[in-house]
Amino acid sequence: MKIALLGYGKMGKVIEQIALQRGHEIVLRKGSSDSFEDLEKADVAIDFSVPDSAVNNISTCLEKGIPVVSGTTGWLEDYHKMVNLCKEKNAAFIYGSNFSLGVNLFFELNDYLAKMMAKFNQYNVSMEEIHHTQKLDKPSGTAISLANSIINHTDKNNWSIENPNADDLFIDVKRIDAVPGTHSIFYASEVDTIEIKHTAHSRDGFALGAVIAAEWIIGKKGVFTMKDVLDLK
Repeated sequence: MKIALLGYGKMGKVIEQIALQRGHEIVLRKGSSDSFEDLEKADVAIDFSVPDSAVNNISTCLEKGIPVVSGTTGWLEDYHKMVNLCKEKNAAFIYGSNFSLGVNLFFELNDYLAKMMAKFNQYNVSMEEIHHTQKLDKPSGTAISLANSIINHTDKNNWSIENPNADDLFIDVKRIDAVPGTHSIFYASEVDTIEIKHTAHSRDGFALGAVIAAEWIIGKKGVFTMKDVLDLK
């Protein structure tokens, strides 16, 4: 499989290593100031760029009919535009706020727990997310995915990272050097606290999941998620 890497920072380099280990070829390594030359040679593109580049990267791939897997966060106000473009071009697109197998299992656990806790209003739910200081968006895309799932099943109406109202889900955002990613959800009452937590030890899990998603999407048409890739539906 021939892969175009759109975004060649720390994550892009880890994805490259894992892709090569799995027998794939890298035909394009595109930084923010590089061109799309050789993109047409790719069977699939993997976008781990920056928020300002994501929409252009994704739309360029979809216009050319190249399947694209994107793990860039912080651009989701344009997500539906990319979904519509994918359908218009009969292309293939996967967006994931997090491609780690463990995190996607954690998404399912979070969703199940939120459903279960919805009827116990003596518990107040809150979240904490910790990332490295180079993480540009606050909160993380993973935290937003977790928060939206909780909001869907509880009496919380929105999430907030500061000065939350009573009906807001508070996300305590922390940026600490060399932390790949930690996400915790707390259900606290006067008598006890229930906590679930996912801690990433390195970027390798995110990168492996992205490469697996890229392998999976070859030959498919449509808009997908990691639930499809991992058959979690």
